[in-house]
Amino acid sequence: MSDLINNPDASRLIYGLRDTGYNVRTAVADVIDNSIAANATVVNVEIELRPDGRKFVYIGDDGDGMDGAGVYNAMRYGAPARKNAKSLGKFGLGLKTASSSVCRKFTVISRKSADQLLGKLAWDLEHVAQRNTWEMLREPVTDEERGLFEEYCGAKGTLVIWSSCDRILSKEYTEPGGTQEKQAIKRLAESLAEHVSLIYHRFLDAADNRERNITIRINGLPVEPWNPFYPTKSEQILGDGQQSVPMRTADGRVERAGIRAWILPHRRDMSREEHDRFARITNKAQGFYIYREGRLIQDGGWIGVFSAPEPHTSLLRIEFDFGHELDEAFKVDVKKSRILLDPALEEHLRKLLQPIYREAGLRYRRKNREIVVGKGIDHASANHSIKGTPGTTKPQVTAVDAATQSAVVGNNRGPSIRIRQPVQDNVRPESVHVEAVETITSGQLWQPALRSLGTTGHVTGVLLNKHHDFYQKIYQRAAASGYAVEGMDLLLWAFAAAEQNNTNAELEPIFEDIRDEISSNLRKLLRQLEDPQPEELEEGEETGDDRS
Repeated sequence: MSDLINNPDASRLIYGLRDTGYNVRTAVADVIDNSIAANATVVNVEIELRPDGRKFVYIGDDGDGMDGAGVYNAMRYGAPARKNAKSLGKFGLGLKTASSSVCRKFTVISRKSADQLLGKLAWDLEHVAQRNTWEMLREPVTDEERGLFEEYCGAKGTLVIWSSCDRILSKEYTEPGGTQEKQAIKRLAESLAEHVSLIYHRFLDAADNRERNITIRINGLPVEPWNPFYPTKSEQILGDGQQSVPMRTADGRVERAGIRAWILPHRRDMSREEHDRFARITNKAQGFYIYREGRLIQDGGWIGVFSAPEPHTSLLRIEFDFGHELDEAFKVDVKKSRILLDPALEEHLRKLLQPIYREAGLRYRRKNREIVVGKGIDHASANHSIKGTPGTTKPQVTAVDAATQSAVVGNNRGPSIRIRQPVQDNVRPESVHVEAVETITSGQLWQPALRSLGTTGHVTGVLLNKHHDFYQKIYQRAAASGYAVEGMDLLLWAFAAAEQNNTNAELEPIFEDIRDEISSNLRKLLRQLEDPQPEELEEGEETGDDRS
């Protein structure tokens, strides 16, 4: 049977395993998983850039540590399964594939107690390629490495060293070790800290008793936890009886996954500091946050339960927990960065969360509408144009009755035509001809009115409905994008003037029906167009208005 043993080509495979989808952040996290599995209380990560441009990463912990045999087993591709099935390490590949994704040589130094000799082994990809065999390096522990072990681990624990780091940055710098490369390393450390603060927030948060507490430092700075659900201000809206999802394992046992649904406050209900520090609401941050044994393995996205992320559901985040017992059911990948849902579970989650998904969208839209309605659009330009244009065709107002909201006018229907119109006195000068209001309850986009700066001398005006979709979605975008709203104002004022100049008691209902029909059709036409986001309006304010 020996001729059926077909060992892989060592050189090709060890280099091929570099491309398993890791980046620096996920690679470091995979090594931290091992530290947590080894009962570490402190993990230190140091990213070092030397003056000649060489880069090193040190990941040290004060965990249980390993003897020589333990280091040998840990460095084996496909290491033996851990005795504790709950361990964050899963496939026996993470240390090796994560490390080689960043560097061409990685070393493990460890011991179980202060009176034990340090065990050390290394994988050097170039050495494996030259020998074309799965041969590690057993090199003596240097004085520098002893100092690093003492600094980052203490008396016992494990130190992982990444050297020959050729993939730690996304580009090469013309001045190795220079100012630009130093800034790039600084940004990398900050990005890593942000990633770690999310992935391990349950472990980092002393107030969270679901997981044991650890301290993680990156370049000497403790990482602060970031809880994506902002529980101090968000609302969890799944009832107690809905927070458990039963699942059957391959061997027939029933295990349960936990689920909670959080609707975050709208960004306008928070200060900028609260949003940037605690909520960080973005389109891609909505969706499922999936935890395996307390460690986040997926942040955001709807994993097929709902459609692609949309702005109106950006406030909804789903907290989903499962233990190692369900690894096979969820098909956890090597990097522990994604799961796959069984179609039946996907459908169950869709039914469970559909009302919450809808409610999150409604809350977002309601708040956005409040913001947009409260945001003024400058109609002064249209008012100025109407006031300064002689000879426009409009009715001659001979009398008004504010009590009955009616007027007597001379128009194309005769000299003394009584019409029912909103009659408004003491109007602000800048809005006498065109004004957007919140008082139109008929659903119409616009209404003709007779308006005056005082109590006499009423002239044709048009009232615009702030709550109509056309005003919400078209007017607001036009104003925010720097496009003139004056043209739309003038068009609707001209409609109002034409109605006043051609109506009488018999025709009033017809004109009313026409306004109803136009307004209804506009709502239907705009139904699929999203409400403008507050950020769009803010951007518009910064760029200014192009009106002339």
